[in-house]
Amino acid sequence: MCRSIKTLRPPALSHEATGEDIRAAALQYVRKVSGFHVPAAHNREVFERAVDQVAEATRALLDDLEVRGAKSPRKQEQGAA
Repeated sequence: MCRSIKTLRPPALSHEATGEDIRAAALQYVRKVSGFHVPAAHNREVFERAVDQVAEATRALLDDLEVRGAKSPRKQEQGAA
């Protein structure tokens, strides 16, 4: 387990995860899985692409999670429309 990755949903996080929170977690994940803290120049593009993809998947996950006893801000907005 990568101890640098934090839980990004309430109640573990007191606010909605920001893009910066999600990107930091994605970067830590890719670093852990790849074994590279900083990729070599010839791997930089694939490394950054992986971080982007993990961040995108994380945002989708957080947007769609249903936490018992709480509605996500996105679900509340949809219900109000």
